[in-house]
Amino acid sequence: MTGNQVATLSPSPGGGQEVRQEPPDATAASTEETLARVLADVMHLDHVPADSRFFDDLGADSLVMAHFCARVRKRADLPSVSMKDVYAHPTVGALTRALTTDAPAAPVAPSSPPARSRPVPAPAGPTGRARYVLCGTLQLLTFVAYSCLIAFVGVRGYEWISAGSGVLDVYLRSVVFGAAVFLGLSALPIVVKWVLVGRWKPQRIRIWSPAYFRFWVVKTLVRADPLVLFVGSPVYTLYLRALGARIGSGVAIFSRHVPSCTDLLTVGDATVIRKDSFFTCYRAHGDVIETGRVTLGKDALVAEASVLDIGTSLGDGARLAHASALHSGQTVPAGEHWHGSPAERAGTEYPVVEPAACGPVRRSVHSVTQLLSALLVYLPLAVGGIGILLAEAPQLGAVLEPGSTVLTSWEFYRDGLIASFVIVFVIVPLGFLVLATVPRLLSRTITPDRVYPLYGFHYGVHRAITLLTNRRFLTRLFGDSSAVVPYLRMLGYDLSRVEQTGSNFGTEVKHETPFLSSVGTGTMVADGLSINNAEFSSTSFRVSRTAIGPQNFLGNRIAYPSRGRTGADCLLATKVMVPVDGEIREGVGLLGSPSFEIPRSVRRDSSFDLMKSGKELASGLAGKNRHNGATMGLYLLVRWIFVFVCTLVASGSAELYTSVGAVAIALGNILVVLLGAVYFILVERAVTALHPPGPLFCSIYDPRFWQRERFWKVPSETYLQAFNGTPFKSLVWRLLGVRIGRRVFDDGCSLTERSMVAIGDGATLNTGSVVQCHSQEDGAFKSDRSTIGAGCTLGVGAFVHYGVTIGAGAELAPDSFLMKGETVPPHALWGGNPARRIDPATPGARS
Repeated sequence: MTGNQVATLSPSPGGGQEVRQEPPDATAASTEETLARVLADVMHLDHVPADSRFFDDLGADSLVMAHFCARVRKRADLPSVSMKDVYAHPTVGALTRALTTDAPAAPVAPSSPPARSRPVPAPAGPTGRARYVLCGTLQLLTFVAYSCLIAFVGVRGYEWISAGSGVLDVYLRSVVFGAAVFLGLSALPIVVKWVLVGRWKPQRIRIWSPAYFRFWVVKTLVRADPLVLFVGSPVYTLYLRALGARIGSGVAIFSRHVPSCTDLLTVGDATVIRKDSFFTCYRAHGDVIETGRVTLGKDALVAEASVLDIGTSLGDGARLAHASALHSGQTVPAGEHWHGSPAERAGTEYPVVEPAACGPVRRSVHSVTQLLSALLVYLPLAVGGIGILLAEAPQLGAVLEPGSTVLTSWEFYRDGLIASFVIVFVIVPLGFLVLATVPRLLSRTITPDRVYPLYGFHYGVHRAITLLTNRRFLTRLFGDSSAVVPYLRMLGYDLSRVEQTGSNFGTEVKHETPFLSSVGTGTMVADGLSINNAEFSSTSFRVSRTAIGPQNFLGNRIAYPSRGRTGADCLLATKVMVPVDGEIREGVGLLGSPSFEIPRSVRRDSSFDLMKSGKELASGLAGKNRHNGATMGLYLLVRWIFVFVCTLVASGSAELYTSVGAVAIALGNILVVLLGAVYFILVERAVTALHPPGPLFCSIYDPRFWQRERFWKVPSETYLQAFNGTPFKSLVWRLLGVRIGRRVFDDGCSLTERSMVAIGDGATLNTGSVVQCHSQEDGAFKSDRSTIGAGCTLGVGAFVHYGVTIGAGAELAPDSFLMKGETVPPHALWGGNPARRIDPATPGARS
């Protein structure tokens, strides 16, 4: 003890005594007293003792403490407080000492100076309405022209294939035509990119301007190229090189997030970029697109679910851990291992798999095999399957040949109904048979924990297992219901002795292999779990068992690595970075990236514990199962109707083709997209008509929660991707109930409860960002409205929780997690996981 501090003893949570340091001076005493009054006011208490723990003694939760932090930040006489401060110092006394005591400065990790782009003049001002409308019109015309091109080529090809005599001739024609279409669609984005843009350079592009239209065309075509399907293969790196990326030899890229400004991407030899990572080489901010360099040295690693902002780099041999982010200007020095969001030097190692023999010959053979499989098997079946069927059974031609009154005949609609029924209710069960047998047989060829070379037989088997067992249609169908447990077991999950809750898993669960995925008894998982039980180097891979302990609760968007160090009775908060070193964590909560400990549960969430056992559980679970069963039926019915409508459109287009030609097919393609959007908007409005989403705090066995599950499951969001980066996205959001302002730029944001979100004029929503107006923790469900002010920016991969208010002009940095109940002041820069105020002068902050 120093100065005039006085040591007093107070009871500790464990029943012993702990030393509490009294505030050293009058200023600290005044701060402590004021903090106590503010907290008492927020919690509606008469008095808050300085040594009472926020969560254990006072019964506060994270939402209450977020309101406390916001109240404190509004007072000029108090220092700023973040949620991380609250968790690290969980009493008023401890918090006061942390805020008023001058702690020694933490060592700053050395890094290279932030990469600076050459100065580019800023845009003169916001884009006017005329250019906004013009840009949308040009985007619509581009879509129409592309649809017409596809229709014209497809029709001519089908006519040529159908003219073949016999199965062999039809097959050979299908190969030739399929190869021509594949090469054309693969080359088109490359040619368009070099013609419209040339080489990408660091610059600022005003959104909705002619330059932005060119940017959007190139970005859209690049992401739609069929070569994107070859992610994880040397073919994909060749594609990026053709687009201008500087990629060395032996590079392995497994992320399906395609970089758009490829000339600004540099990747050194033998570097690995794992799945779900963002490295787009651009970002949207305010009313501009900012492009910038992303540079990765030799033998570097970017692990799963990480984000690389523009102006970032990793040196040779550097490692960026999973669920981490580099903010603009950050550099990981050569040989160093960093983690967190924003990243900092790690105290642990993040090794890659031991190397294996994988030379140029193996890579070339694998690439050629992939291309030949596509050209000789998959494409002929796709483009010539009908022709082969008609050649083998000519009598079907009379049945399929359209007649002059086909659109008004009952048989036309009957056949469409039967065809759509077969697609939804016959093919799907057949898919179950495939899922239950083929992956299990394939898995016998791979030994856990054994290192295999990339691009060989075992790698092909592993990729096939991953592809076959991650079916979003089925996971969404069975998720958020009791049926998800037998479904995952069928896939190969080890779920131990299940304590059925009806919400054991959400509607989004994925894995590398289900046969090495273990989840303990009593564990519940929200949406967005990614089990990463495969590790990769630039030459090898290894699959290992990934075990999640019993009695856990996992929040949203968690990437769980095979080396995860969590055991029984843990709360893993949304977007947490699961630790891979140290002792196994048990009986605690983990939050943030890098993660730190928080209480496992709070008093508010225990208010529904009576529903977890006995007659209450049996009754609640039975009611939930009945409601979830009806919801699953609605899910299938809605898809059946949509497939039926698409079947009618396709058949009608074929009928009109005889009179108007390829234009009919093009109009059919356009009509399917438009009808799909209108149809699912109407479906969503119908689902929410009687039970609109709103603020809620209830048990998962409350019928109001079951209605929310129906809202999440029955509508579709897939069609929304077609409108990313266009003015039409705001129109769709408005039709879905979002209170959205004018000229909002949405490059791929997800809004889980549309009618509970308000977005101001000129806001910018980057790709991968999420606004989620709910949270589930064990058996408790909570939701509230969120507001994003005018001119705000949500960075790439940012996640906004419920009950949040972001002031006008504020910015949330890439990969940030803004916790529930937070209030971001106007024009502030916040970032990190959990998000807190960032000084713009801090290295790594926006310059």
